[in-house]
Amino acid sequence: MVNCRFELNPQFSATEPEVIVRAASKNIDIEELITYIEQYQNQTISSKILPVKTNDQLIMLKTDAIILADIQQSTLLIYTLEGTFTTSETLIHFAKRVDNTNFIQISKHAYINLDHLLSLSDSFSGNMTATLVKNIKTDVSRKYVKSLMQHLGIK
Repeated sequence: MVNCRFELNPQFSATEPEVIVRAASKNIDIEELITYIEQYQNQTISSKILPVKTNDQLIMLKTDAIILADIQQSTLLIYTLEGTFTTSETLIHFAKRVDNTNFIQISKHAYINLDHLLSLSDSFSGNMTATLVKNIKTDVSRKYVKSLMQHLGIK
């Protein structure tokens, strides 16, 4: 039988609880519980909400749903699992606000979310083509290929 209880501690932040697991011994059930808690913690960290101002509204995007951010002329196109959104935000400002190690710059005009990268293929003159979910394709500039490969752990 599992004994669970909640203890109020005003020294903790309301958004950052502390979870302690106590047991007589560390068995498979305890390991599964710890794994579950860690997975939940990782999910809440990765699904940060990013407010984005479009022409007529302010939308809240989950960062883990963002596939690609691409500047075309002076407009930033944000491709997500739900659709594409446009904003006048700069790519540099967007990248700073996302602040997620899964996002990497692949050209002067684009950042991708590596969680949505399906494949890379050689293109012309040292460039590559990145294929992302929803059949989105974008160019990886020769200048950024090396850092992308390092980020992916490939030499």
